[in-house]
Order: sequence, then structure tokens, then C-alpha cells
Amino acid sequence: MRSEYRRSERRACGLAGMGRSSCRYRARRREDPKLRERLRELAGERRRFGYRRLTVMLGREGWRVNHKRVYRLYCEEGLAVRRRQRKRLKAEARRPLARPRQANQLWTMDFTHDNLASGRKLRTLNLMDGYTRESPRIEVDTSLPGLRVVRVLEEVVRERGYPQAIQVDNGPEFISRVVDQWAFEHGVELHFIEPGKPTQNAFIESFNGKFRDECLNENWFLSLPEARGKIEMWRRDYNQVRPHSALGYQTPEEFTAAARGASPPHTPRPPNPGVDFNPGTHTMIGPKNGGRSFPSHLREVS
Repeated sequence: MRSEYRRSERRACGLAGMGRSSCRYRARRREDPKLRERLRELAGERRRFGYRRLTVMLGREGWRVNHKRVYRLYCEEGLAVRRRQRKRLKAEARRPLARPRQANQLWTMDFTHDNLASGRKLRTLNLMDGYTRESPRIEVDTSLPGLRVVRVLEEVVRERGYPQAIQVDNGPEFISRVVDQWAFEHGVELHFIEPGKPTQNAFIESFNGKFRDECLNENWFLSLPEARGKIEMWRRDYNQVRPHSALGYQTPEEFTAAARGASPPHTPRPPNPGVDFNPGTHTMIGPKNGGRSFPSHLREVS
């Protein structure tokens, strides 16, 4: 009986034009239970990381795996993060955001909001370098007026030097006379996006999304000091550990260290001598006004 089966098998292989060894081959996957366990541990620690970033994290630990293998295990373990469906909007022509070419060329900052466990409001001022994607500061408090914004900028400037420009929205803290005067005195340009167009400030909006998804939504803050501590831990993790896809899956600190010697620091432009401070004009970007400037003394004061 067995000999007849082998003869029929040989005939089938001959008709198909393939070798007997190929016809009878059965794939045997070499699964490493330690790899699967480590992938689950990493996904539990970094619940908002996708399989690509988890592949980078595994590679740093010495695992010799590619993204296809990690993706298969990622799906089998049910580790995929559910994404929210975004509202479809009508597509319109937009001017692309100019990409900075060196560190300290363009800073960008914005506010985010959250609540403490008691229900008290919490605000954060997020500051980021548009070239290195590094976040030098996240200021946390219940109130962050224009004076506080200037104080934070001065503290960061002592470590990094003055930027060439800062891109912001039209919030009352950013259009205040205090911030306007600080920018004028130190030769820093303020670029204001078009009202209601947050995509024109895409760098900080992308950072805000990661910050909310991986920090604010993952933590429960009982007090303001606890919020400051956890947010500062996340900021350091973002700069030193988290791989960034726009930087070739390097961390912002690794990318900054590589680019530090490539570009000279920005020297602030002094104001005109003998001229008293009078709020000047700052650029307002956007397709509707063609990049026109407007007098800052007409802006709202906080």
C-alpha cells in the first residue's frame, strides 16, 4: 500500500516538473517564545507604539528581527492600537510648511490642556525645535500668561541660544505685547499662522498629538507636582529613547548630536540704535494674505 502511494507521488511530482524534495517540503518556523514575550512586554510599556517603533526598540536590545517578523507576531498577539476615525474635510490648496535646515532656525510652540483628578484645569506650554524635533521644555501650570512664556523662553535661550524665528498661532499669550517686545529686542521673528489653520503649524501639532496620546491620556494626575514630574519624565523619554520616524528612527538627541557641529549658532540681530521700542511688524503666513505683515500694536493684548 505504501509503495503504491509513493509511486503515485512520484508520478505527480514528475507531471508537475518539480523535485520530490520540493514537493514534500513542509515549512517549519523557528519561533522564539522569548521574542514573543519581550514584544508583549514592550507593547505593554509603550502602549501607543506601533510595530515599526517596537522593531527599532527590539533591535537596540540585540534582537535580530526585521519588521515583517515583528508585524506577524504583533498581529498574532493582538497588540494593534485602535485608531480613531477622523472627519473627512474638503481638500483645499495649501502652501507647504517650509522645512528648517539647521538647529535653532525655527522653534515652534503651542498650548495643550488637561484636567487634574480634582477637575482643576491644567495647561502646558510645549516648545520644540522644528529641525531636530527635540523638545527643550514643557512648562506645566494652571495659568501661563505672556510673562510666563517670556520667562520660559529666556531659560531655554540660556542653554541653546536665540532662534531665528518662532512659529505660533494667534493665541492671546503669543500676540501679547510682552512676547512682542521680547522678540523685537532680541531679533527673533514671530511667524503667526492663519487663524483657524493649525496645519500650517504642523511640527508642533504633530508633537501635541504624540504628547496627548502617549502621556496625557495614559496618566491620571492627582496633583500639579505629580503632573510636572510625569510630564518631565515623558519629555526626557521623548528626547532620549523614543525613535522618531522623521529622523530615520533616531532619537532627537542622537540627531541633534550629529547635526550640532554642522550649523553655527544663531546670533541675535540687535534692534536699531537710538530707536525706542515700538512694536514692529511680524509675518503672518497663509495662502489668503500672501504672507503679508500686519502692525503688532493692533493685535490683542493679554
